[in-house]
Amino acid sequence: MKKLVTTLVVLGVIAGGIYWVVQAATDKLDSFLPDLQHCTAVAGEYEARFDPEQMGNAAVITALGFKRGLPARAATIAIATAIQESKLYNISHGDRDSLGLFQQRPSMGWGTEEQVQDPIYATNKFYDALVKIDGYEDMVVTEAAQEVQRSAFPEAYADHEGEGRAIASAISGYSPAALTCRIDEPEAGSGKPQATKTEINQLLGGRVGRARVEGSTVVIPVDAGKTGQRGGWTAAHYALARASEFGATSIAYDGRTWSAGKEETWAKTPDASGERIVITLA
Repeated sequence: MKKLVTTLVVLGVIAGGIYWVVQAATDKLDSFLPDLQHCTAVAGEYEARFDPEQMGNAAVITALGFKRGLPARAATIAIATAIQESKLYNISHGDRDSLGLFQQRPSMGWGTEEQVQDPIYATNKFYDALVKIDGYEDMVVTEAAQEVQRSAFPEAYADHEGEGRAIASAISGYSPAALTCRIDEPEAGSGKPQATKTEINQLLGGRVGRARVEGSTVVIPVDAGKTGQRGGWTAAHYALARASEFGATSIAYDGRTWSAGKEETWAKTPDASGERIVITLA
């Protein structure tokens, strides 16, 4: 009996050791995997680093704020809220009947299940509520977000203000190449030229010229008479944040080119025009 107990103890120790070795390896792998594909927005002291899906959703939130003529502060609040509520994933589950980027509840009048899982609809509903708050532009993120969301953990929104600022600032176009991405090269034929053109025109039509499809590229004229280079970088950064969804292999604008499957950077390419953005699709 003593030998049996001793054997079981030894086996238990070995099994436990194997478990912790596997767990440690898994944790290490999990910490490494997010670095395989990611996007980083930088604005001064602020930085936000997310995977392409998350950054793509943050770009939609930011662009809709611009389309509505709202200040960048509105986008900062909305992004910080979505990070806390869903980690910027358009999720189909949550507390009780909460759904989507902002975990909006159909039972509380936010819309149908299908509607609150549409990022454009959900974001507009968030902004509809935000703009009704007097002085939200001067509120701290926690207060403004809580007025909209009525969360049980309101202080948590403040944890993501810096990330919200970095993304809103980068996509506002004030800093060239302030958003960078490391994304795998898409499969041949996976590009979505018509969908890309439609989305760009729907969300950014007021900041640049009308996008058009030319073969395997989407070309966006930059109207210097409107927002000039800043508008161009808004659209270029937006296209990059959505590159994974669009199936983009490269984006060229204003002396720089980003390419999928390469390092996280905008390479200097003097022949890239400042009068148009060229998105090449797989």
